[in-house]
Amino acid sequence: MAAAAASLLALAAVWLMGGALSGPSRAVVGPPPPELNARAVEFGGGLRGWLLRGREGGGAVVLMHGVRASRLQMLGRARFLQAAGYTVLLFDFQAHGESAGDNVTFGYLESRNARAAVEFVRASAPGERVGVIGVSLGGAAAVLAEPPLDAQALVLELVYPTIEQAVADRLAMRLGRRAAVFGPLLTAQLRPRLGFGPEALRPVARVGALAAPKLFVAGAEDRHTTIEESRQLFAAAAEPKEFWPVEGAGHEDLHALLGREYEQRILDFFGKHLRR
Repeated sequence: MAAAAASLLALAAVWLMGGALSGPSRAVVGPPPPELNARAVEFGGGLRGWLLRGREGGGAVVLMHGVRASRLQMLGRARFLQAAGYTVLLFDFQAHGESAGDNVTFGYLESRNARAAVEFVRASAPGERVGVIGVSLGGAAAVLAEPPLDAQALVLELVYPTIEQAVADRLAMRLGRRAAVFGPLLTAQLRPRLGFGPEALRPVARVGALAAPKLFVAGAEDRHTTIEESRQLFAAAAEPKEFWPVEGAGHEDLHALLGREYEQRILDFFGKHLRR
C-alpha cells in the first residue's frame, strides 16, 4: 500500500508538472523604446509585436524568442539589426507575453506563429529578402513550420532535436539521470493536454527540408540542449549550413554573452544572404 501510494503521488506530481510547463506565460510588455521608432502590430489571430523599419533593400529579419519569454528577450538583437538597416519584426508567441493563447505547445502552435510572422513581414516589406533568428523554442518553431518558412536565411540557436531529448535533459539537470524514467510520463501528456503527440515535436526530422542557408549556434556547455544534440540537428540539415559552437556558453542569451562578436557573426551571415 505504501508503494502504491508513493506511485500515485509521483504520478500526480508529474501531471501537475506537465500543467505548469504548458500553462501560458503572460507578461506585460509595454510600449516599445521610443528611440526605435517602432510600430505596434497585431497579426495571425492575436499575436502582438513591434515592427521596426529599416532601409529599402536592406533586408528584413523576424526575431523569435525562447520559451516562457517575450519579445523583450530579442530587443538587443533588434537594436543592432535596425542600426544595420534591416526591417525587424519581434513578437510574442501565442500564450506568451501579450499575445493570445491558452497553452505553451513547445513549437507546435508556435510553428504556425512563425509562418504568420514571416508572411506579415513579407506583406509589410514587399521585395525584401527575409531572415529569421530563432532562439530555443523560437528556433524549433522555425524548423517545424509546415510548409517550410519562406525565408532566405535562418539562424537557429540552442534548438532541441526531439522533445524526448529536451525533456530528458531538463529532468537530469534538476533531479539527476535516474529521473529519465519520468520523461515518458511527461511526453505522454502532450496528446490529452494539447492534442498532439511527441512525434510532432522533432525538429531533427524536419530540418532536412529547409533549403535556405542555415547558421546553427550551440553552447558548448549547454545542458538543456547538449552540444552533441546540436551536432545531431546540424548533421540532419541540408546544405548550405554552418555550425558555430560557442565555447563556455550554456543555454543563455548568446547576444548578451558575446556582444559585438555575436553581432558581427550574424551581420556577416545575413549580409551574404539577405542584402540585394
